[in-house]
Amino acid sequence: MTLDLDAYLTRIGWSGERRPTLEVLRSVHRAHLLGIPFENLDPVLGSAPSLALEDLEAKLVRGGRGGYCYEHNTLLAAVLSRLGFRVTLLTARVVLGAAPGDVRPRTHMMMEVEVAGEPAPYLADVGFGSTGALIEPIALVADAELRDTPRHHRLVHTPHVGPLETWELQAEKSGVWEPQYAFTREPFEAPDYEVINWYIATSPRSPFSRAVYAQRTTARGHLALSGLNLVETAADGTVEERRLADSAEVLRVLARDFAIRLPRDIRLPD
Repeated sequence: MTLDLDAYLTRIGWSGERRPTLEVLRSVHRAHLLGIPFENLDPVLGSAPSLALEDLEAKLVRGGRGGYCYEHNTLLAAVLSRLGFRVTLLTARVVLGAAPGDVRPRTHMMMEVEVAGEPAPYLADVGFGSTGALIEPIALVADAELRDTPRHHRLVHTPHVGPLETWELQAEKSGVWEPQYAFTREPFEAPDYEVINWYIATSPRSPFSRAVYAQRTTARGHLALSGLNLVETAADGTVEERRLADSAEVLRVLARDFAIRLPRDIRLPD
């Protein structure tokens, strides 16, 4: 399938010269993150979302839906390739919230993007559902810092076993660097994500199969829904939390506040 680039760029509200430059990479990345929400309704409703490009276009571009990391980053990788960038798919271990000594599996998808004329590639990722997510790509350089306003990120090397260097993306929170995920630059391929996607969507041990998660970053701040818990983080860091009454209110909030076009006759499990 050939991606409908015009429809995608309309969906994220981006217009500009379609060339593989650093400014285009940054602005498309930001527009995607602000334009398409993060959500896991398909796994909660009992199915693994398709990662086929035609299905991602139908859902995220034309269908008014969001998705989780495999959907977002598969779509963005196709877009960037069409724009002339060289893209390598990567996979990370999420360390955010992990207890000391925990070793989580590699389940998060992101990508390395080469930009002609730039001395180093960039880490791009529009599918990390968190206030610590990148708004713009960051140079893959040890100790590189990025002020992707209103956020602040850096990349560092961490101790590792094996021949490949381990990188860690960190987000600054109240003056403290908070680890988000760790990865190596080993390339992954589409079939690898088919396996990971199936496990994350269908395993009873996966949090994404058990409760609704939604994230939306806007110019005013960030909305995060986890089950019945709704957290709104303003651009100045102010946080407001409230607990929704039931699944009916969850659906209303998803449609109104997260701008998700819900499937007809949707019913969430209790």
